[in-house]
Amino acid sequence: MIRAMRSTVVVAGAGMVAQHFVETLVAQGGLEHWRVEVFGEESREPYDRVALTSFFHASSPDELVLGERSLWHTEGVDLHLGSRIVQVDPTAHLVRTSDGGEHHYDKLVLATGSYAAKPPVPGNDMAGCFVYRTIDDVCALRDWVREHERRLDRTVRGAVVGGGLLGLEAAGALHGMGVETTVVEFADRLMPLQVDQAGGQALVRMIEQLGVQVRTSTASKQLLGDDTGVTRMEFADGSGLDVDVVVFATGVRPRDELARQAGLDVHPRGGVLAGEDCATSDPDIVAIGEVACIAGRVWGLVAPGNEMAEVAASRLLGGDATFTGADLSTKLKLLGVDVASFGDAFAKTEHALEVVYSDPLAKVYKKLVLSDDASVLLGGILVGDASDYAALRLGVGRPLGCDPAAWLVPGGAERPGAVDLPDDAKVCSCNNVSAGTIRTAVVDGATDLAAVKKCTRAGTTCGSCIPLVKKILDAQLLSMGVEVSNALCEHFDHSRAELFEIVRASGITTFSELISRYGTGLGCDICRPTVASIFSSLGRGQLLDGENAALQDTNDHFLANMQKDGSYSVVPRVPGGEITPAGLIAIGQIASDFDLYTKITGGQRIDLLGARLEQLPLIWQRLLDAGFECGHAYGKAMRTVKSCVGASWCRYGVQDSTSMAIRLENRYRGVRSPHKLKLGVSGCARECAEAQAKDIGVIATEKGWNLYVCGNGGFTPVHAQLLAEDLDDERLVTLIDRFIIFYIRTADRLQRTAPWLQALPGGLEHLKEVIVDDSLGLAADLEAAMAAHVAGYRDEWADALHDPRKRAMFTSFLNAPGTPDPDLRYLVERGQRRPDGPFPPSAIAAADATAGGESGGEGLVAAGPPAPMAHAQGGMQR
Repeated sequence: MIRAMRSTVVVAGAGMVAQHFVETLVAQGGLEHWRVEVFGEESREPYDRVALTSFFHASSPDELVLGERSLWHTEGVDLHLGSRIVQVDPTAHLVRTSDGGEHHYDKLVLATGSYAAKPPVPGNDMAGCFVYRTIDDVCALRDWVREHERRLDRTVRGAVVGGGLLGLEAAGALHGMGVETTVVEFADRLMPLQVDQAGGQALVRMIEQLGVQVRTSTASKQLLGDDTGVTRMEFADGSGLDVDVVVFATGVRPRDELARQAGLDVHPRGGVLAGEDCATSDPDIVAIGEVACIAGRVWGLVAPGNEMAEVAASRLLGGDATFTGADLSTKLKLLGVDVASFGDAFAKTEHALEVVYSDPLAKVYKKLVLSDDASVLLGGILVGDASDYAALRLGVGRPLGCDPAAWLVPGGAERPGAVDLPDDAKVCSCNNVSAGTIRTAVVDGATDLAAVKKCTRAGTTCGSCIPLVKKILDAQLLSMGVEVSNALCEHFDHSRAELFEIVRASGITTFSELISRYGTGLGCDICRPTVASIFSSLGRGQLLDGENAALQDTNDHFLANMQKDGSYSVVPRVPGGEITPAGLIAIGQIASDFDLYTKITGGQRIDLLGARLEQLPLIWQRLLDAGFECGHAYGKAMRTVKSCVGASWCRYGVQDSTSMAIRLENRYRGVRSPHKLKLGVSGCARECAEAQAKDIGVIATEKGWNLYVCGNGGFTPVHAQLLAEDLDDERLVTLIDRFIIFYIRTADRLQRTAPWLQALPGGLEHLKEVIVDDSLGLAADLEAAMAAHVAGYRDEWADALHDPRKRAMFTSFLNAPGTPDPDLRYLVERGQRRPDGPFPPSAIAAADATAGGESGGEGLVAAGPPAPMAHAQGGMQR
């Protein structure tokens, strides 16, 4: 084929669907026959609009760019950015662009998408009113909020009009910027197109608990403002809301103006009419994505848009693919809450049955819709816990294969696994990838997740199917007799558990020696902190000893939790939650002197927030002098042991839970593990310490203690399971010693105890055999390891203070370790208060006394406005 004889296909629009069309055409060898020209009005390459909210956390907008950027540098593919097609001449087969150019086409693909609609509310066009559609939209929104924080010197107040998918995304963005946020929805529930009444109510409860207010059944009447912009919303019921910013997220409308101008057939409610082949009323023009109206509807999700793109590419190459509808299932994490809807979610099928599980305390609502004989899955809704979404979505229209309770109730019966999926089950709805396609890819040589994603595109759009793709991959490899790799990362072929045993047996104490003998390269942000944790678990030096300091992530490196504004929090240990009045006064005085925000944590300790890096040693010294020590709230370590008052005070208590909690916390302080560990001790069966929600839970009985293990909280709570009953104090401590060390030695990186137990061969019974019955003969070794930890414990704060080299690390400004410029001021960032003035004199005096009167003699800043590191937010001005 002579290249010059290729036909030209012009694509109007450079969004997600347009990118998928070009990618598909190129992958199918289309450049042998076609030259592709893509015109987009934005200045950026096609990006992931589904992940728009993540832009606020991205270091660069480039992180949202779709696919391989080399696509747009392929010979035969031309991407014109900042060049919108403004006119189509079907007779002359020409398009005219906003920059005055004319371009010939043999085929034209309309992929212009949609625009964000605004309701006809008076005042909706004044300053401070935004839509949430493009990167430029969110940049403008972010800049407006930041400017108002500076100008108002208070928390910015915002409202989102619309409680659907996009509205809750926008609310999450505002909330993440520190805006006091209210969602206003006309319908009687949130996400009315995806969830039912009960699910919507559950969603409201969860979102309001996160600090976002919700008003349903509310119609906006008008917006009021002044010369600075919007100031108030008024509603049809006569009420109102003071606001500084309003985001409209009330739906989208197809951008079909080009089609109308060109004389194409358009649906009365919008959208270019197209057939199953995506062709419009002009056979040389096709429409795909949100601008296309096929089968009487506009399909407003990325999955059907991508399927249309594949149909259009197939037709250009002589194929006969058709678009016959698409999976409209959705799964999103909105404001940190998982929400999913699939199949016949509203039980519209005749005689359909609904099986519902609702637990407001656990923040979970689940509903399955079944056929009238309860055998076939028709659809469902998941709120709060959507971990089973991928598997359930694939089961729509198929026999459920088990009791519905197995999918709904924690600890339910065994469910069908990924190995049971038929080949035609669509695993990735975004890119129309079936289980059979994934299995074929594995047989053809794609033996890891990256290779499967690259050759099938499964998991490359929204990513929700990736866990299921991995399960299918592993199952197929095992069926082929191929060992499934459990390598920690590309630098080590060993799992975390294997590396633990290597370090333990070899006596290695440095990362450089370990990687030179057992790995390759220089390491990464996966293996380096993991190895550092292993060294700490084995007592091979403190976190900041020698080259270990370079292995840590930010929190471990500075022995404190970095907060979103770049400042740090300090959490002193309060074993069992027991504290004297003098201790409370001391912490309060320290917080006052350093002007820190205080918060009682869920683990019965006091969190001190807003400390600058160079203030940390000064605060630690004050706390140590008052009798406190490091609380390890920053580490993958034993955090707290929560307790009730027990038999000491409570008339229902049967054992001294406080004394036991203090004993356990003092014993296991500083224990480093694959993930954080939380303990709880309740003095009776009333369970006020919520011990069964902890990694290790202890509940008093009249005969002693019951020991529960592997409970985890969070969005997917798992109750702890009973390991042993009626234990005396010494037996209880012995079994906990064994359990903790066995977990540390065998768990994967960042694996909480609940999933660790689920993955453990033999499950709870095997764990009982090992820990209680000592079936493997490990008991003495496990107990000795814990005894060595207890004997070798050193407080990390005190250790850093007593080592001049370590203490010198705690400075924000390496080029100016002395007292900061008194004219330096810090701005409000995302609603968190920044004192604008000199540091409190009492703290300066305390700091000078602690440092021996030398401001910065060890690289420390003794005084200055409490604010984050200068490079963290760039929020400085003179």
